Amino acid sequence: MNRNDDTRATPAEGAAHVSGWPFAVILLIGAVCLTYVVSQFLRNSIGVIAPDLAAELALDPESLSLLSGIFFFVFAAAQFPLGVALDRWGPKACMLASIGLAVAGCLVFAWAGGFTELVLARVLMGLGCSSFFMAPLMLFSHWFAPERFSTLTGIQLGFGSFGTLLATGPLAYAAGTLGWRAAFLAFGALTVIAGVLVILFVRDRPPGARVAERAQESFLAGMIGLVRVARTRFFWPVFGMHLALYSCFATVLGLWGGPYLTDVYGIDLTGRGQFLFLLAAGQIAGLFVWGPSDRLFGSRKMPVVVSAAVSIALLVVVAIAGKLPLWALTLWFPLFGFLIAASPVLVAHGRGLFDERYVGRGITMMNVGTMGGVFVGQALTGLVAGRFASADSVGIALPETAYKAIFAVLALYLAVALINYLRAGDPSARHFDTAGRPR
Repeated sequence: MNRNDDTRATPAEGAAHVSGWPFAVILLIGAVCLTYVVSQFLRNSIGVIAPDLAAELALDPESLSLLSGIFFFVFAAAQFPLGVALDRWGPKACMLASIGLAVAGCLVFAWAGGFTELVLARVLMGLGCSSFFMAPLMLFSHWFAPERFSTLTGIQLGFGSFGTLLATGPLAYAAGTLGWRAAFLAFGALTVIAGVLVILFVRDRPPGARVAERAQESFLAGMIGLVRVARTRFFWPVFGMHLALYSCFATVLGLWGGPYLTDVYGIDLTGRGQFLFLLAAGQIAGLFVWGPSDRLFGSRKMPVVVSAAVSIALLVVVAIAGKLPLWALTLWFPLFGFLIAASPVLVAHGRGLFDERYVGRGITMMNVGTMGGVFVGQALTGLVAGRFASADSVGIALPETAYKAIFAVLALYLAVALINYLRAGDPSARHFDTAGRPR
């Protein structure tokens, strides 16, 4: 691609948005969705193998939560410079710059000889995957009209979340047959393929888009612009929901779901993979359903409120009951995944707060909340779980009461975010324009 791909567009460029789905657009969407498959697999890949890692490497609950959560902490921290880089150099350049780090993370994880190497691998993975959601969202804002943004976000999340599926049953099968190290080597190869597809099929703007030259901000000025983003009206209530909504799902799927199934129900590696597969499949279905729900509700806020409220109720059920009947557990996992999957509408709500100049920084700041919230949720639940750990136990081996406490913490976390989110303006209200931006 030539350097013109990275030039900035004027707000008047709306006429350049594609109105159909030509083959080139399908290839672009497919390429960026594959990078998100990589991100979703790597972020969620600890959960199903957690009991085995804990037993093999003598990890306690706090160490296990750090191993999982460090990915999200690094990912969140990277969003600050990433937002500036997206606005300055464009989404394609950012994606290509980070793919090598993701590959390196897979290789280090596969060859790790201890806990320190595993943590280093997770750091590299977090840095490497940091652009695989925000950069596609910026591409969508360049290529498509604003009213399609929520639907496209749902497509990105939905198809990309097949990586979440791969981190459940398929990873359990691979770990049981070939070993988890071979599985991560194979996924490193898939990441290389994703990078090649980005090179071939992704460009920052549609062909023929009219662009206008403007003075480039210094990197420091771009970072200072983050302060203006944080002062945007309704930023903090929406940011707070970003902190908690995805965090509750990721903490169950990527950290405590597997140990819960083993410690409370005695389910083995294969069974853990099957139950977590149901959870991930439910979320994928939910992403496609919730994505266009803002049109059904005539609001970007109401779907998120409904999603959070029913998800809190499901978390409370496990917090009170602890061990559900097996038939109820089989229903709970896909239902929870489906109902908590309103992220596409929440992302669209956040994107609608910012004008064209601050889109990159605005959406990445929201993603700081999404990924940083997972780190917070996993760290909090790790501390809670550590209170119940036995000093002479091998691996995790937590009692049922520990998992009741974990699910209670998640329910409280999401409830606080929901109460705060109710203060946010609704993009269907008159103080927003038709694109969802403040008038």
